[in-house]
Amino acid sequence: MKSEALIVMLVPLLGACVDATEVAEKPLPEPTPASTRDRHVALEGQHNFRDLGGYETVDGRTVKWGEVYRSGELPGLTDEDVDKLAELGLRTVVNFLLPEEIEKEGSDRLPEGTREVPRPISGDRAAQQTMMVTSAIMAAEFDKVPPEINPEFHRLLVDEGRDVYAALLRDIVDPANRPLAFHCSHGIHRTGTATAILLSALGVPWETIREDYLLSNEYRRGDVSEELDRIRRMAAQKKGIAPEEVDMTNVEAFYVLDGAYIDGALAAAVEGWGSMDGYIREGLGLTDEGIDRLKAELLE
Repeated sequence: MKSEALIVMLVPLLGACVDATEVAEKPLPEPTPASTRDRHVALEGQHNFRDLGGYETVDGRTVKWGEVYRSGELPGLTDEDVDKLAELGLRTVVNFLLPEEIEKEGSDRLPEGTREVPRPISGDRAAQQTMMVTSAIMAAEFDKVPPEINPEFHRLLVDEGRDVYAALLRDIVDPANRPLAFHCSHGIHRTGTATAILLSALGVPWETIREDYLLSNEYRRGDVSEELDRIRRMAAQKKGIAPEEVDMTNVEAFYVLDGAYIDGALAAAVEGWGSMDGYIREGLGLTDEGIDRLKAELLE
C-alpha cells in the first residue's frame, strides 16, 4: 500500500473547534511577531498558504515575493478565496497528493485558467510508520507513536520524492509557470521537504528554512487544536477516563512541529549525498547552469 495514501487516513480524526487552553502537556507555540505574517495569504478554506519571498540568502540576495507559494490542499476554498488566488495571478499549482487522496477530499478549487500539475509522491518505506501512527491513534495507544516519526518522514521523502522534487524545480524555473504554488495535504511533510530543497538550492541558510517550517504551527494553530481535542476525547471514551486524564504527550509531538523534524531531510541528504548541495546536484540532477538559472529567476 502506498505510504503517502496512508497519511490521509489520519484526516477522519479531525473534529470540532476547541479552545487552545484545553490542549495540555505540550501547548502550541506562541504566535510569531506580526512582521512575519506578511507572507501569509489569509484564506478561509486553507490556513497554511504562504509566500516564500523575502528570505535572505548567504550571499546577501533575497527571494522574490509573489513568485512561489507553499500550501496545504485546496478543495475547501471559498469563492472569495479563489478570487484572492486570482488576484495573485496564480498560473500553476503543483499537487503532490495521490489520486486516492484527491478522490477522498476532492479536487482543488482554483481560479479559471490556473493550470494544475499532478506530481504525486508515493513510496513504500514510509508505509509501516504511517500505518503504525494511524493504528495507534485510533486505538488510543499513544505510547506506540514515537516522537521521531516526523523527522523520519522527512528523511524518507528526500529519497522517495527525488523525481518529483527534481520536476518541481524544473516547473519553478520556467517563468511561464509562475506565480506557482505547490502543496500536499496539510502543507507539512511533502511540502515542507520540497520547500527545504528549493530554499537550499537558492542559498537560504538552514536556520531560516527551519523558521519557515515552524510557521505551519502558527498558521495551523486552530486546526491543530481541533485535531488534538478530537483525539483526546476519542481516547478518553475508549479508556473510560476524563479527557484531562489522557496523556497526549506523544500525539502533541506528532502534530506540533519542532525544528528538529525538518532536520531529518538535511540528515538524509548528508548521509546519502554528502550535503544538501550534493543532493540537489547529484540526487536531483541539477547542473551548475540549472542552479544559476534558478537563482537568476527567483533572487534579487
